[in-house]
Amino acid sequence: MSYLSDDWLKTEYAALKQAGLSRHLRTVMSAPTGRIILDGREVINLASNNYLGLSTHPKVLDAAVEATRAFGTGASGSRLISGNSELYATLEAALAKAKGTEAALVFSSGYAANTGVIPVLAGERALILSDALNHASIIDGCRLSRATKKVYRHCDVAHLKALLAESAGFQRRLIITDGVFSMDGDIAPLPDICEVAAQHDAMVLVDDAHGFGVLGENGGGTVAHFGLQHQGIIQMGTLSKAIGGLGGYIAGSRALIELLINRARGFIFTTGLPPATLAAATAALNIMRSSPELRQHLLSHAKRLKTALVELGFDLLPSETQILPVVLGSPQRAVQVAETLLSAGVFAPAIRPPAVPSGTSRLRVTVMASHTDEDIEQAIDAFALCAQI
Repeated sequence: MSYLSDDWLKTEYAALKQAGLSRHLRTVMSAPTGRIILDGREVINLASNNYLGLSTHPKVLDAAVEATRAFGTGASGSRLISGNSELYATLEAALAKAKGTEAALVFSSGYAANTGVIPVLAGERALILSDALNHASIIDGCRLSRATKKVYRHCDVAHLKALLAESAGFQRRLIITDGVFSMDGDIAPLPDICEVAAQHDAMVLVDDAHGFGVLGENGGGTVAHFGLQHQGIIQMGTLSKAIGGLGGYIAGSRALIELLINRARGFIFTTGLPPATLAAATAALNIMRSSPELRQHLLSHAKRLKTALVELGFDLLPSETQILPVVLGSPQRAVQVAETLLSAGVFAPAIRPPAVPSGTSRLRVTVMASHTDEDIEQAIDAFALCAQI
C-alpha cells in the first residue's frame, strides 16, 4: 500500500510559491460591503461580486429572517424529493420575468447550473463551440457532456463562423459564451453570434453571471442589453453576484426547464437551497428591478476609477462594465502591487494563472454601488503609490 507523501506535498507547494502562484485564505470578519474587516483590519473592498450591495439591504435581511422562522434553516432534501419549498416557485417566476423567458429553474450554484445544462443540451453526437475565455464551469460542463468541443478565439465571430461551416456532420450545435467575461469585463458580441447561430441552426447559451443586475433594462442582463429577449437564447445566471446571495439558474422555454428537471444531474442529485437564501434572492431581485439608480451609481464609480487608473499609467483591458482588469504581466508583480495596495488600505487581490492566461496576471478590480465617493478617491490615491512598481 502506498501513502501520500508529505515531502511530495511540500515540494509541490514550494514550486507554486517559487512561481508566484501560491495562495492562502484571508479571513473576512464583516459583511461584504464597500469596506470590510479583513484579517482584523478595515479596508476598501475592490474584490467583491456584490455589485449592487444588496446582500445587506434591510428588506433582503428581513426576508431571510422571516423565511428562516417560517421554514427552518435548510431544505432537508433534494427538490425532487422533499426540498422543493414554495419559495422556489416565487423566485423562479420572478427570474423568468426578469429574463424575458417562459420559465426558469434554480440550481444550488452557478457551477451546478452550467455543469447541469450543458450535458443535457449536447451529447456525444453534438458539437460545442466555446469562447476561449469562458468560465471554468462551462469548460467542465463541456467535458461532462462528451460532445466534440471546438474553441473559438475570444469574441471572434469570424472564427466562430468558420468553425460552424465545418459542423454539418453533427446532430446538434451549441454555441456557449459568457455575457460579460468575468476576468476581462468585456461584453460578448451577442447580436453577431445569434445571427451566425441562425444561419447554422445552432443553439446559443449565455452565461450571464456578471451581466445580470448590471446591464439592460431593469438589470435584465446582457441579452436585454442588446434587446435579444425573443431570440430563443438560453440564459444561465447566478444569484451570488448582483443579487448578493447564493445559487444559479437557467432561464428559457418551459420545455427546456421540464427536460432539465428530469435530466440535469446537478439539479437532481443535490439538496435544495436554504429557505432564507430563496426569500432573500426574491427580495433582492425586486429591489434590483425597481432601483435603476443602483446600476447608475455602480457604473459611474467604475468609469471614474477606470479613468483615474489609465491616467496613472496602468494597463487596463477595454472593459465596459464594473469589472476593471489591471494587467500587470508576471504573477510576482501582480502580488507586489496587491500587497502594496493592501498596506494602503485597499483590497484588490492578484489574479494569476490558471485563472487567467500566462503573462496576463492582473488585479481584477470591481466596484460596488455601495462605495462612497471617498472610497473611490482613497482607492485612487492607493493606486498612485503603485504606479512605478
